[in-house]
Amino acid sequence: MNNKNLNFKNFIEKKHINLKNNSNFSKNFSKNFKKILDNINFRNNVFYSFSKKFSYNFKIKDLNKFKKFKNIAIVGMGGSILGSEAIYCFLKEKIKKKLIFINDIDSEKIKIFDKKIKAKQTLFIVISKSGNTIETLSNLLALKIIKKKAKNIIIISEKNKNILFSLSDKMNLSHVEHKNYIGGRYSVLSEAGMLPAYLMGLNIKKIRKNLLINFKLKNKAFLKESSTIFASLFLQKRYNNLILLNYAPKLNKFLFWYQQLLAESLGKKSKGFLPVVSSAPKDHHSLLQLYMDGPKDKLFYIFSEIKKKDKVVKTMKLNSNINFLNNKKLIDIKLAQKNALIYALKKANIPFREIKIKNFSEETLGQLFSYFILETALIGMIVNVNPFDQPAVEQVKINTKKFLK
Repeated sequence: MNNKNLNFKNFIEKKHINLKNNSNFSKNFSKNFKKILDNINFRNNVFYSFSKKFSYNFKIKDLNKFKKFKNIAIVGMGGSILGSEAIYCFLKEKIKKKLIFINDIDSEKIKIFDKKIKAKQTLFIVISKSGNTIETLSNLLALKIIKKKAKNIIIISEKNKNILFSLSDKMNLSHVEHKNYIGGRYSVLSEAGMLPAYLMGLNIKKIRKNLLINFKLKNKAFLKESSTIFASLFLQKRYNNLILLNYAPKLNKFLFWYQQLLAESLGKKSKGFLPVVSSAPKDHHSLLQLYMDGPKDKLFYIFSEIKKKDKVVKTMKLNSNINFLNNKKLIDIKLAQKNALIYALKKANIPFREIKIKNFSEETLGQLFSYFILETALIGMIVNVNPFDQPAVEQVKINTKKFLK
């Protein structure tokens, strides 16, 4: 798949996959792809968030009163916050505000308010689909910001008898309804991701502009090829680890968003890939030995960027042994390291996929979100794994409450 924003290519040979199920996988793909497309304009399904008919449970004019805040703190866990972090990291150069992400039980992040940052001068966006997420509630209470009619708090949760909605109702706080049919890890294109993006100062219409691009004929062909290949690899259990090797720092948080999407959607029935986010070329000097010469149970996704301008290295005749670096851009050195790795992967017959980012724009990010959501869900559907539930996580949540009582 190649367009003005992205270039995707799979380097996976037939010998790496089991072709016995290929016909059934192809039929399953076509059936489920058609089902998604036929229902995309109807409410109560995850993919409605791709539709041009999709509408938010907020009005832009109601958000404009919050645009005065220069500091924004987003409080959430998992899919409720990873999407916003990905957006911020990917488009940071366009964002003029200070963002703080409170995404774990971390008392040090709580302490910075009123020490380094004034809580009164900060907009707090608190996100939990269920409205009962323990970590999110704990952080909100530890911040001690809840006051009657507080003007610097927005709560996003389902509108039912959950703790966050009840709290917003009792204290008369701004509340935006989280659609109950869109799970946290699939919510970035709905209120949970687009409301924070708008208040970061981004153009959310542009993020949503290309969401349907993967339904076009050429892209559909690539999506079908990829979904069926990875469905086959998924069932083999030969490749247990998926290494997300990243040469583009702006993609770092996006890959953590994708890590959760992949792990929670497909990690079921004793199957699944373990997605590992790995920074390159840094990890060439720590993990690459294991990657290349350890167990042959790894698939690689190699992410990089096409960048024309960058810092240039000048050796200034310091030493003739380093003249090969003279007048090289830092990005050229990094790409040489990436290409050296790709050469080694090909030589060792290790399967991999390469993704190049041509420009860091709202449209590119929206296309990335939509592609990986669609592909992940389709892989699950093809192999009869429900990509939308998370039964093991729910059991831990139940047990946590028992230990706290």
